[in-house]
Amino acid sequence: MVTMKIFCILGDERAFRTKSPNMFSTVFKRIGISAAYVPFKVFPDQVGAAMQSLKSLNIDGANVTMPYKSSVIPHMNILSEGANIIGAVNTIIRNGQELKGYNTNAIGFMDTLEERNFNVTNKKALVFGSGGGARAVVFILNWLRAASIQISGRTAPRVDDIIRKIGGNATSLEIMAKDASEANIIINTTPISSPDDSPEFTQFMERQDFKECEMILDLNYGHQDNIWQAKAKKLGVPFIDGLTPLAHSARRTLLLWTKIDVEASEFLRALEAI
Repeated sequence: MVTMKIFCILGDERAFRTKSPNMFSTVFKRIGISAAYVPFKVFPDQVGAAMQSLKSLNIDGANVTMPYKSSVIPHMNILSEGANIIGAVNTIIRNGQELKGYNTNAIGFMDTLEERNFNVTNKKALVFGSGGGARAVVFILNWLRAASIQISGRTAPRVDDIIRKIGGNATSLEIMAKDASEANIIINTTPISSPDDSPEFTQFMERQDFKECEMILDLNYGHQDNIWQAKAKKLGVPFIDGLTPLAHSARRTLLLWTKIDVEASEFLRALEAI
């Protein structure tokens, strides 16, 4: 008798907007795994209860999305080295009554750079944002020995925490307005990807030259009139949206959950069909 495995994604209302349930369900079917993947909305004061529910309901594994990637950490029995350093968890494995937290966003970002043959060693990087995505990106950039990592985030204490625990240096829109960024690679980890998200930031981006830029990566996907894609086109450099890093991250997550390695292209194919 084949036992069905149950996986889920935990977040706020954004858990219902992510492509992960359809993506994983499609891949499960293609590779013949008897499994279900469902989204759950969790209220901020119920994160601990949600972690206990993973054990009570015998959920085999979970993904964690915004805004709980850091707040689940105190409820983990074990943390991978990367998740501990980054301070954010996006993948959980349940082993009996033990929960182990991982960060496959980081390795998914690294796999994306490798797939595109972009070597960040000795390159200058500019990261927008200071949340869990930014922490994962800065961790990999530091790991791959980028020459410099500038971090621009609206919440100064969070930027300072990334710098202190992971690496990088703080910058701001005001600084960049006066002194053009020399970044070779630009990564957006904020929710802003279209003019409707922030007209002011869109105007700022339009004014920036980024003359040394060689690649732009936006961790978001599905945004109309993507300002990062428009900037990349204007600069004549490659642009990557969030679907590729998501596919690579999902590959790493599935490997942790099932020990089955499925090519990232299978996840990307599933995403493109949604």
